[in-house]
Order: sequence, then C-alpha cells, then structure tokens
Amino acid sequence: MDYHFLFEIAVILLSTKVLGILTKRFALPQVVGALLAGLLLGPAMLGVLQETTLMDQLAELGVIVLMFNAGLETDLGELKRSGKAAFVIALIGVLVPLAGGFALAAAFNRGPDAFLQNVFIGVVLTATSVSITVETLKEIGRLSTRSGSAILGAAIIDDVLGIIGLTVITSLGGGGANVWVVLGKIAAFFAVSVVVWMVMHRFVDWWFRRYSRDKRRFVVLSFAFCLLYSFFAEAVFGVADITGAYIAGLIFANTCRVAYLQDRFDTLSYALLSPIFFASIGLKTDISGLTPTILLFSACFVAVALLTKIIGCGLAAKVCRFSWGDSLKVGVGMMTRGEVALIVAQKGLGVGVVDSVFFTAVILLIVVSSIVTPLALKGLFAKG
Repeated sequence: MDYHFLFEIAVILLSTKVLGILTKRFALPQVVGALLAGLLLGPAMLGVLQETTLMDQLAELGVIVLMFNAGLETDLGELKRSGKAAFVIALIGVLVPLAGGFALAAAFNRGPDAFLQNVFIGVVLTATSVSITVETLKEIGRLSTRSGSAILGAAIIDDVLGIIGLTVITSLGGGGANVWVVLGKIAAFFAVSVVVWMVMHRFVDWWFRRYSRDKRRFVVLSFAFCLLYSFFAEAVFGVADITGAYIAGLIFANTCRVAYLQDRFDTLSYALLSPIFFASIGLKTDISGLTPTILLFSACFVAVALLTKIIGCGLAAKVCRFSWGDSLKVGVGMMTRGEVALIVAQKGLGVGVVDSVFFTAVILLIVVSSIVTPLALKGLFAKG
C-alpha cells in the first residue's frame, strides 16, 4: 500500500488551517484560506499536491456532510415561508445566466454546430454550488436568516433545473437521455422526499426521546441515513447527491437532539472533510494550457457568470418583496459554482458538445466565484 496519502492529507489540513487563520486576521472568511491553500499547493503554483481519486472521494464526502449540516441548521418555518420566493429566484436565476452564457459563446463560436455548443455553455452557467455560501453563512451566523433560507431553497431548485437543461442538451447532442424519463424521476424524488420527511421526521424525534441514554448511536444512524439518501438521490433518481444530503438533514432538523448532531457533524467537517473539499477546488486548477484566446474567453465567462447570477437572482428577490440589501445578498450568495458545473461540463465533453479546453474556463469560474462570494457576503452582512 502507498501511504503517501497520509502525507497529503496532513499537508492539506495544516495548510488550510494556517491560511484560514491568516485570512481571519484580515477579517476574511476562513474558507478563503482553504481555497488559497489548494491553489498554492496544486498544479497551478507549487505542484506539491495533485488531484487523486481518494482526494476526490473525500472531497465529495466533505460536501455531503456540509450540506447535511446545512439541513440540520435550517429553520423549517423560514424555509416554508421562503418556498415560493426560492422558486422564483431559482427560475429567473437560471434563465438570465443561460441567456448570458449563450450570448457570450455566440460571440466567440460561429461554427457549423455552434448553436448547440453555445446553448450548452449557457447551461453550465445555470448551476449554483451553495456549499461555499453555506459555510460562509454559518461562519458569520446568518444561515437561518430570510435571505439565507431563500439562497438554500433556490440553490436546490437551481440544481434540478440545471439537470433538466443538461438532459435536454445531451439528448439533442446524442447522449441518449430521455427527457421525459428524467423529468419523471426528478418529480418522483421530490414526491418520495415529502413522504419520507413526513414519516421519518416524527419517528426520529420520537426515537431520540425514547432512547436517549447513548446519544452516540444517533450520530452513527443519522450519518448512515444521510449517505444512503445521498446515494439513492444520485443513483436511482438522477438528482445531485448534495440535494439528497440536504433533505436528509431537514429530516433531522428541529428534533430534540439536533444540537447534539450539529456539534458532532461540525467537528467531523471541521477536522477533516471540509478542508479537503475546499482545497480540492484549487487542486483542480491547471493553467499550463492557457492561450490568449482561451484566457480572454475565460475572463469574459467568469464575468458573465457572476453578473448574471447577481442580476437574475437579485431582481427576482426584489420582485418577491425582499429589501434591496437582502436582494443583493441573495444574488451574491447564488454566484458560486462548483461540483454541479463540473459535472455538467464533463457530460458535455462526453457527448462531444464542447471541447476539453472549455474546462479551463469552468475551473477558473469555480475558483474565482469560490473566493469572491464569501468575501462579498461577509462585507454585505457586516454592512447590514
């Protein structure tokens, strides 16, 4: 067995913590330090660490735990109140980036298959990765605010709309996916989730009260349920595993032992999984193949991606009677792109809709949005 992975994990944990402390001294979110650690140690700069299968798997586990914890900390009453607003924010927050991405791609690409390729690039811009926003809101204590709940709800719906768009494009591009089957599976997932929540939420609360002597079993069983629900969401229904993890967290939210679970999962996330997840984003960055044209397109791609989310989601929030300040927070909170954008780009590459050089722009977008979003959010909430 190669034990080098122990060295890699130790380096990631130490570097993310040191840089997290440094960024905190400058009144910046610690997550920015973790992202910078991945950039510094990865192929883009020093090349000390490389992306591996183990790191990818641990990073995926990290984002699952992060979203499960977000579900645990969600105020269910506030989430219900923001449900309609979340749908409007997600819908407009998908349509505006889709149009912006298509227009940008059309300015650079006028080939024979340009239309499908340009639409696909617009689809990539629709996906929101809420994990970094969640970590930032938790750090500054604003996760359960009205704007925080709207961001969480909209991001979940956003992912579903992104999957639908991906399915349509890949089916047109020869991916073989049946749009109606996918739509049916997504609808079935949420229908099943409502039933599971109604049954399990009451059962879990009763069980926690009935068997309260050894609370450690609560952690084991709730974590197992989280992993199973994440697996079935992805493998059976074709919905992102992080969506399954978040819904699993909602099932355990507002129960009598939720504070105990939050404390234990916070420790697990903080001590191992979250640093690896955030550092892995930087490890994916490789700028060796950049050309002036790709660099120009990537810069425009990032700018359009950030602005269209702020404008689309922000205006949608305003339409839903949020204040201008909260509307801006919602728009900024929806800027981040992550694993969903990567999955969409990989699917497009697999069916030949886009070229591999497009990955450079996607990775750059993920890195920039992951650093800019927490900085902007903290500033907006501090000002508020």
